[in-house]
Amino acid sequence: MLRTALRNVLAHKARLLMTVLAVMLGVAFVSGTLVFTNTISSAYQKSSEKGFKGVDVAITPDEDDDDSANPGSPPRLSQQVLDKAAKVPGAAGAYGVVTGYTALSDKDGDLLGSGFSNRGGNYYPGADGKDSRYTLTDGRAPRNAGEIALDSKSAERGHYKTGDSIRVSVDGPVRTEKIVGVFTTDDGNVAAGGTLALYDTATAQKLFAKPGQFDEIDVKAAPGTSQDALKSAVDKILPAQAKSATGQKLADDQAEAIKQQMSDMQTALLVFAGIALFVGIFIIANTFSMLVAQRTRELALLRAVGATRRQVTRSVLIEATVVGAIAAVVGLAAGIGIGGGLRSLLNSTGAVVPDGPLVVQPATVLISLLVGIVVTVLSAWLPGRRAAKIPPVAAMNSVHATPTTRGLVVRNTIGAILAAGGAALVMAGAGMGGDGKGPMGFGAVVLVIGIFVLTPLLSRPLIAASSPVLRLFGMAGKLARQNAVRNPRRTAATASALMVGLTLITGMTVIAGSIQQGINKMAADGLKSDFVVSMGGADGSRPLSPEVSKTLAKLPEVTAVSPLRASAARVGGDSDSLTGVNPKAIKNLVNVDFTEGSFAALGGTKVLIDDKIADKHHWKLGSTIPVTYEDGRKGRLTVGGVYEGNQMIRGVMVDYATVTPHMSTVTDFQVMLRTEGGATEANKDLLKKKLGDNPAIKVQDKQDISDEVAQIFTLMLNMLYGLLAMAVIVAVLGVINTLAMSVFERSKEIGMLRAIGLDRRGVKRMVRLESLVISLFGGVLGLSLGVFFGWAVGELVASELPTYELVLPWGRLGLFLAMAAFVGVIAALWPARRAAKLNVLAAIKAE
Repeated sequence: MLRTALRNVLAHKARLLMTVLAVMLGVAFVSGTLVFTNTISSAYQKSSEKGFKGVDVAITPDEDDDDSANPGSPPRLSQQVLDKAAKVPGAAGAYGVVTGYTALSDKDGDLLGSGFSNRGGNYYPGADGKDSRYTLTDGRAPRNAGEIALDSKSAERGHYKTGDSIRVSVDGPVRTEKIVGVFTTDDGNVAAGGTLALYDTATAQKLFAKPGQFDEIDVKAAPGTSQDALKSAVDKILPAQAKSATGQKLADDQAEAIKQQMSDMQTALLVFAGIALFVGIFIIANTFSMLVAQRTRELALLRAVGATRRQVTRSVLIEATVVGAIAAVVGLAAGIGIGGGLRSLLNSTGAVVPDGPLVVQPATVLISLLVGIVVTVLSAWLPGRRAAKIPPVAAMNSVHATPTTRGLVVRNTIGAILAAGGAALVMAGAGMGGDGKGPMGFGAVVLVIGIFVLTPLLSRPLIAASSPVLRLFGMAGKLARQNAVRNPRRTAATASALMVGLTLITGMTVIAGSIQQGINKMAADGLKSDFVVSMGGADGSRPLSPEVSKTLAKLPEVTAVSPLRASAARVGGDSDSLTGVNPKAIKNLVNVDFTEGSFAALGGTKVLIDDKIADKHHWKLGSTIPVTYEDGRKGRLTVGGVYEGNQMIRGVMVDYATVTPHMSTVTDFQVMLRTEGGATEANKDLLKKKLGDNPAIKVQDKQDISDEVAQIFTLMLNMLYGLLAMAVIVAVLGVINTLAMSVFERSKEIGMLRAIGLDRRGVKRMVRLESLVISLFGGVLGLSLGVFFGWAVGELVASELPTYELVLPWGRLGLFLAMAAFVGVIAALWPARRAAKLNVLAAIKAE
C-alpha cells in the first residue's frame, strides 16, 4: 500500500501541482511572518541592548507612585541627587539625562525623520570632557545656547554638515541652531529612522525640564562592582517618588516590550496566513475528493484483492503526507525569502530597521513543516475515509457515487441550523455594544461554516438565476449551467474558497467607509472653528507653546482663538484632567448640545462637564465638585453646565486662567481659531507663514482632520487588501484545479460533444462560462456575508462613535463582483485550452 500511494503521487504530478501550490502559499505566509517578525524583533532587541551598554544603574521618577496630594507627574531629579549618585560606593561616575520632543527641518523645509521619534537630549561631558553615550565623528560638543550636535544618520539624510544652520522646533516656535558637531549613537530610535539633536545640559534643561533638573540619572559602575551591588548602594540615596533599576533589567524590560509589540504584529499576520490556509483546505479537500473519485475502480480492485478499509484510507493519507511535506519544504524556502523581502519593503517606506541577520529559528522550521503536513492530511482524511466505505462491487460498476437523498437532507439541516444560530449570535452581539465582540466573533465563524455547508443547496437557485444570460451564448451557455450544478458539492467547495476572501474584503471596506463617514460628520458637527493648530509627527498631542496661541490671537484676520490646555487633576476623587479653554471664544469654536446650562456660565470656578461624567457622579447644574490640582492644591468647582460629549470635545472644561497657575509647565495640546473669510487656502497659508513655516506644526481645517483619519484607514485597508490577496490567489488556484480535473473527468463527454458538432471555440466558451458562473456564485455569497458583517461590526462602532452611519460603497462592491468574474475568466484559460485540444477519438475511448 505504501508503494501504491507513492506511485499515485508520481502518476498524478500535474493534477497535484495546484494542491502543492495552495499549501505552499499558506506555509510561505506562515514562515515568512515568523521570519520577518523574529528578524525585526532581534534587530531591535540588539539595538536596544547597545543603547543600555553604558548604563549600570538608572534612577528615574516613580510614575507609578500614586500620591493623592499631587495628581501631576512626579518631580524630576535634582542636581543634588546626581551629585550624591556619583559618590556612592562602587560608582565610577554619573551623568544626568534630559530628553524631549525636537523636530528638525530638512533643507526643503520638510520634517526630517519619522515623526514619532524626533528627540532632543543633552550632551553631559564627564571628567575627560566626553559623553560615553555619544562618539563625535566631526566637530565638537555643544557648549552654548544656539548650538546643537546632530546624529550622523540624520545629518546624512538631511545633507547637513558641521557649520550648517538648521531650523528646529521644540514646542512650536521655530529656532535656528548651528550644527557644531556630528556624532554616532546606539540609540534604537535613531537606528529605526528617528532623529536626535543634542544641546548642552543647561539649554536642554531650559527647553525640556527646568534648570537643575533631570529626567533620568545614569550611574556607571567602577571596575569590580556588579550592577546589583551598585543598585543597593544607589537605593540608599534615592529621594521620595524616585526608583532605580539596573541596566540589565532595563535592557530585559525593553527587549520584552519589543517582543510583545512584535508578537501583536505576528498574531495579526498569522491570522491572514490562517485565512489563506483555511481557503486552501477547500482546494485540498476538493482535489483529493476528485482524485479519489477518479480512482474509485482502482481502490475497489485493491479492496477485492484483500486491502482493508483502513489500508485504503491510509494510502490516501500517505499520499497527502508526501504532498504536504513537499509543499511545506518549498513554502518554508519561499517564506524565508518573503521575510527578507518584507524587511526590505519596510526599509523602503522610510521605517528604517536596525541592521541584523535574517533570523530563522528552529521553531519556524518545525511549525512550517507541521502546518503544511497537518493541513494537507486533515483535508484528505474525509475523502479517503469516504472512498474506503464504498463497497468494491458498487465501486467497480460506477465511477461516480451519487449522494443519497438522506445525506443531502442531513447536510442541509445541519447547515441551516449553523447558519441560523450564527446569524442570531451576530445580531445579538450587534445589540450588546462593546460587550458584543465575543458573541459576534463566534457567531461569524459559525455562520460562515453554516453557509459553507449549505452552499450545495444554495448553488442550484443562484446558478439557475444566471440562465437568462447564459442562453445568450447558445448551447455552450446551456452546457456550462448544467456542468456547474451537476456536482453541487464540488461547485460549493470551489465557490466557498473565493467566498471567504471576498467576505473579509467586503466587510472591511464597508466598515472603513462607514467609519470615515462618521468621522467626517463628527468633524462637521463638533467643530465650529475654521482651523485647529497642533504639533506634527505621529502623535498630535505633543505639547505646544502658549506663544503659538498668543501669536495667532494678535493677527487681525483671526476673529476667535482658544488654546486647549490639559492639566492632570483629581476630580471628585478620580484621576482625570481639566481642559483649560478661553471662556469668551470657545462657544464660537466648538458645537455641543447642552442638557443643562450653557457656555455663558463658564468662567472662574464654574466649569462645564460632559454627560458621562455627570451621570457617573450624579452631578447636575449647581453641584459642587472637590478638585485637587496638578500642584497638589485643593479647591472646589461648581457645575455651570452639562453638555453631550463627543470625540472632538469632552471632559471637564474650565477657564484656562483658573488652571494655568497650577501647571508645572504651561503647554497646550491644540489651538482652535476662526478667521475672516473662513477655512480658505489663503488663510491657511497665512497662518503657516505667521508661525514661521514650521514643519513641526499642523494647521488643519475640518477636511484635513477627516483626511488624516481617512489616510490611516486607507493605509490599513490597503495593507489588509494586500494580505487578503494571498487568500484570493489560493482561491484562483482552486478554481483552476477544479476545472482542470473536471475536464479530465469529462474527457469522454467532451469528445462526444466534439463528435456531434461542438467546435473548439464552443468547448472553450463552455468551460469559461462554467468558471464564470462558479466564481460569480462565490462572489455573490462573499459580498452578501461581507455587507452583513460590516453592518454588525458597525453597530459596535456606533456605541463609541455616535456619528457613525452605515455606508454601502456600491462602486467598490461592483468592482469586487467584477473581480470575481475576472477571477473566473482567468482561472478558466488553461482548463479551457486543454479541453479544446482533446483528441476527439481518444477522448471518446477514455475511461
